Amino acid sequence: MEVRKPIWTSSSVLLYAGGLIVLVSALGSLTYLSTNYRDGALAAWSLLPLVVLLVVARRLRARGEWVAAGVFAFSWVAVWIAFLGILFTWWGWNDNESTGPFRGWHWPLWVVELLGIGAAAVVRRSFRFPLVSVYILLGVYLFVTDMISGGGNWSAVVTLFVGLVYLAVGVAVDHGPDRPYGFWWHLVSGLLVGGALLFWWHSSETDWALLATASVVFVLIAGATWRSTWAVLGIAGFIAASTHWTIEWVNTGFPFTSLGRTWVPFVVFAVVGFFFVVLGLYLGRRHEEHAPASLTA
Repeated sequence: MEVRKPIWTSSSVLLYAGGLIVLVSALGSLTYLSTNYRDGALAAWSLLPLVVLLVVARRLRARGEWVAAGVFAFSWVAVWIAFLGILFTWWGWNDNESTGPFRGWHWPLWVVELLGIGAAAVVRRSFRFPLVSVYILLGVYLFVTDMISGGGNWSAVVTLFVGLVYLAVGVAVDHGPDRPYGFWWHLVSGLLVGGALLFWWHSSETDWALLATASVVFVLIAGATWRSTWAVLGIAGFIAASTHWTIEWVNTGFPFTSLGRTWVPFVVFAVVGFFFVVLGLYLGRRHEEHAPASLTA
């Protein structure tokens, strides 16, 4: 079955919004029920949204409503993961001794992650809905990072490595029949790489200069891969660095009320804006000259 690319239309916006609101409602109801029922009863109650979401997703798929079916399938995976957490708590397999992210022995969490990844893989294969890839990508990242690191710098190193691997896979996926999945490989890759760099570079002026440089690299990656998610993340990083420098130079913070340097933010962000325009013109001209048909589809 061919992987289809969701198109951003008024209809698809409503389908995504409606399905995700149902998901929030389902998870919220489980949170409410957790305050009124014991673990065993809560596990039983959690079967209700689990069954309802699956039935709705399958019915919509049978009718050919593939976007709506995919959104409900995505929601089903989230409730499935929540159900596993509730079930493990009922069985006493919770992780009460956790000492922080990626620290300690988290075997119940690892089991939940693996079962969540497996369920997401089955759902993605059945519904061919790219958004479900998020569970697989984040689940693999969390599992690997928790298994081989203990927090701090080493976890940031693993995060950076996984992000770069995802970038390489995303580029490969972009050149094959599963290109619609590539968006999520690139998005998660950018978030992981950017998160690792921000973990290291957020204190000194040199750190922020490095972060700004990395943000420009992100924009160039967007031009090379034809994935605008890298440009969006690069813009966010560059604006963050510019905001830091603006606050430092004004020496007040927001709002800029200092009578001596109120002109600084206007100059800084004007320069930033023109810089973005120059980058945009460069990438636009490059795309016009090197527009591969396989990547513009």
